[in-house]
Amino acid sequence: MFPTGALLTWSLLTVAVIPASLGEMYTSLLNVKQAISVERKLIDYLRTYIDHESQRLDDIKRFYAKVSDLHTEVYRGPATAMANPLVAFTLIKRMHSEWLNVVYSNEAQENAQALRSGYEEEEGDLPKLEDLQGAAKGLMRLQDVYALQVASLARGRFQRVTNGNFIDVYLPAVSVPLSGDDCFLVGKVAYEQEDYYHSVQWLEESVRLFRGTGGGWSPENEGTLEDALDHLAFSHFKTGNVSHALSLSQELLHYDPLNGRVLQNVEKYEKLLVSSPPESIRDELTRPTSTHLRTRDTYEMLCRTQGSQPLQFENPRLFCDYFTNGNPQLLLLPARREVLSLQPYVVLYHNFITDKEAEDIKRTSHPGLKRSVVAAGEKQATAEYRISKSAWLKGSSHSTVGKLDNKISMLTGLNVKHPYGEHLQVVNYGIGGHYEPHFDHATSPSSPVFKLKTGNRVATFMIYLSSVEAGGSTAFIYANFSVPVVENAAIFWWNLHRNGQGDADTLHAGCPVLIGDKWVANKWIHEHGQEFQHGCSLNPEE
Repeated sequence: MFPTGALLTWSLLTVAVIPASLGEMYTSLLNVKQAISVERKLIDYLRTYIDHESQRLDDIKRFYAKVSDLHTEVYRGPATAMANPLVAFTLIKRMHSEWLNVVYSNEAQENAQALRSGYEEEEGDLPKLEDLQGAAKGLMRLQDVYALQVASLARGRFQRVTNGNFIDVYLPAVSVPLSGDDCFLVGKVAYEQEDYYHSVQWLEESVRLFRGTGGGWSPENEGTLEDALDHLAFSHFKTGNVSHALSLSQELLHYDPLNGRVLQNVEKYEKLLVSSPPESIRDELTRPTSTHLRTRDTYEMLCRTQGSQPLQFENPRLFCDYFTNGNPQLLLLPARREVLSLQPYVVLYHNFITDKEAEDIKRTSHPGLKRSVVAAGEKQATAEYRISKSAWLKGSSHSTVGKLDNKISMLTGLNVKHPYGEHLQVVNYGIGGHYEPHFDHATSPSSPVFKLKTGNRVATFMIYLSSVEAGGSTAFIYANFSVPVVENAAIFWWNLHRNGQGDADTLHAGCPVLIGDKWVANKWIHEHGQEFQHGCSLNPEE
């Protein structure tokens, strides 16, 4: 292994840390879409700048042509030309003022300042550093959960390797390839988080793409080939691949032979390769184990099935039917019920909501969308394991909300009026938006769920307000099945046993959205108020 404390004496690659602004655009695809209109304004500003600069350069070219023609045609015989006082006067005047006006013109600065002013007008609506970092983390999350290849992502493809072959997970209708600088920024975000498993993969792709363009720099880029090599070399060292770190550092010295820090690192790498036993030098990149998500493997496997579990649905006790719940209001238009699981009891109601109703709910929620939070002791806080924005709609916010409450009550037989049911929560997921495995019911007596003083969340009724092209399934971890997003459908399950204890089999997750704009609405129903609709069993163990 590496000598203890060796890292403390190394000359490390320094990364400038910019204070993060409160950017949350990446947590909601609605906000990402709104950024398109902002960039359209920036395009208009840039077009105006180009037009003005083109006019300015045309004027300079005209002046150049005029002076060149004089030297070609008039000044061939200087003595004869200067004998003419008009020729002499124009020469003196031009040398005194025209050249001065051209060389010291403020027009270029004025054009640039106009462009900057336009940019600054839109600056408040531009993504912040946190948005860039969040979007990059979203790509890495999709890479992990769906086992996507970075090289394929860079080509605009969503592929994983199966039996040695590249298989398309999904073929999007619209896609773009990534540049060397794009990959560099993703790798740099991982690097700054000391996540060298991801930084190696993304920086390797960045180096490959930069090399493919000859290492040339573009004015819009933040990184260069040298930057990518520098970050990649140290990332390889941190993952134990010293030989790669050495070769990349040596390549970097071709571009910057006097870089003292890199020269020092090369010397250290060479010593390590000589002094360390071969078995301590690792060449393969291994994904670190998760310290916070013990069910990671099951969770990711269920997400990758995207709702296709033939063994789960071979159970002959599962069925589909037209369901009225004994309610006369549903006799003429019963619900299309699909029983997905008996333990836990999970039901999907197809066509629960109409397109118009879904649009009404989404549109009404727009002004109130804020970063989604999770329980943190007695309080609530944002978390990396939940990337979305949400809004709470009261029954009075729109007539559709009250209609949905009434329909939920008819189907479930439960009292969903506040405070026995929480207000409708509308959620829009962001880039790689997800919600890692969690329970809807409170697992701690200090949970904010109990603030309503109506007991725990006995049941969940979740409505899919949109479709997605890929990803976004609801995965039940211990029950070992997942449910794909079905537009306008709703899914219902009991969170608690009849004895009031939480049902561990309801541990579930919202898989990352691979392609699409996922909207859901959650109705959480509490214990109190359900005494006659969902009473206790005679068996205290149930």
